[in-house]
Amino acid sequence: MIVEERIYRIRNGCMSLYLNLVRTEGLAIQQPILGHLVGYFTTEIGVLSQVTHLWAYPSLDERARRRARLAQDKRWQAFIPRLSELIETAENRILVPTDFSPLTAFTPQAATDHHSTDPKEVGDD
Repeated sequence: MIVEERIYRIRNGCMSLYLNLVRTEGLAIQQPILGHLVGYFTTEIGVLSQVTHLWAYPSLDERARRRARLAQDKRWQAFIPRLSELIETAENRILVPTDFSPLTAFTPQAATDHHSTDPKEVGDD
């Protein structure tokens, strides 16, 4: 299992607009394709105007397959320019949990597009 960490610095004064776009439009496109959203976070202390979101995948190959599928989605192609104009910088990392990480018990499945947003069901999708 891997976790993709995406960190965006949002343009000053645009955080509310960015979060609203993700909440009302973006996740409805992304989540069925990408799979398991581990979390979506904003910063309160430290670097300001920053958003971090984490997506779990069974493997790098599965991540690549899903990201390619998202890139081909017509709804995503129409949506992403509106979101991108609000992002100042972007950073992306692939995280691999240690053998003692609680996330090692979590196994996102490659073959399904069913996704729970209930935190009690982490790993059930």
